[in-house]
Amino acid sequence: MAKRKRLTPANPSYLDAPAPETKSMFTAPRNAPIADVARDASASAALDELSDTLARARDEGRMVVQIPLDQIEIDHLVRDRVVVEQDAMQTLMASLRDRGQQTPIEVMQLAPERYGLISGWRRCTALKQLADEQNDDAPTVLALLRRPEDASEAYLAMVEENEIRVDLSYFERARIVAKAVDEGVFAMERTALQELFRAASRAKRSKIGSFLPVVRALDGVLCYPQALNERLGLALAQMLNDQPDFAKTLCTALERAAPDSAEAETAALTKALAAQKAALNPPSETDETPKFRDETIGAFTLRRHPDGTLSILGAAWPSRCDSDLKMLLKAASDRVEK
Repeated sequence: MAKRKRLTPANPSYLDAPAPETKSMFTAPRNAPIADVARDASASAALDELSDTLARARDEGRMVVQIPLDQIEIDHLVRDRVVVEQDAMQTLMASLRDRGQQTPIEVMQLAPERYGLISGWRRCTALKQLADEQNDDAPTVLALLRRPEDASEAYLAMVEENEIRVDLSYFERARIVAKAVDEGVFAMERTALQELFRAASRAKRSKIGSFLPVVRALDGVLCYPQALNERLGLALAQMLNDQPDFAKTLCTALERAAPDSAEAETAALTKALAAQKAALNPPSETDETPKFRDETIGAFTLRRHPDGTLSILGAAWPSRCDSDLKMLLKAASDRVEK
């Protein structure tokens, strides 16, 4: 009888070992290397295209960027707005405080991390005041980065933005024309007027140009230039053109008046203009009103005036003559009515 072979117990480590890989016709094939390369190239191309699009949008001023407020030179351009009313500023600050900045400003890059303001002076001023109010040491502003070809384009952008948003006075409009010439942006006032207000009507440009003598005479002297109305401004301009020395007279009159309101300043200018007109056109004898004609009748004088009225002068009118005078007036009245 054959001897049976004794079996030894199974090795436990064999049971824990992973099952050997088996190939099957249903196993998913591994991606080919060329597919990985194509996928990576496509992702890289998409990223490059996105980067280029964002860069072009930024360069062309179509992308809003966030800029530290202290990197912006607010007075880079001479502003066309002379006076900002506090009520309007408080309203703007309340809106910024409640809803944040809704409209971006416009800036141009001057140097790395330095920008010059084109439009949005009121928004920058209000944001700065809010930062001081809230103890914010690093306020920022939303901006569009413009690239004007030259200074004239920058001035034009500022003027057009304010023409749309704010109803500036003729004095303020004429002032920016004068300042643009003083800064060397334009060679002549006529050119500056034509370029900066190219969208305005010819009549409006003419009125703005008429205010230039007033700006030259009173810029920095008027306390309320935005309140100078069109009629008075044009009258002052005509007098300044005819009498250049009138500028000194106006400055002296304003200094003496020391107006504390727009109404008082307007009254001082009007008074000075009237005095200048009177000095240039003194009354002559030929301009005097013709004298009345007197006719003496007893104790009375019958005075006929140029306008046809009649006066009786003399001693006290006796009461006994009242009835006779009434009858006379009644008869004359009846005759006129007939």
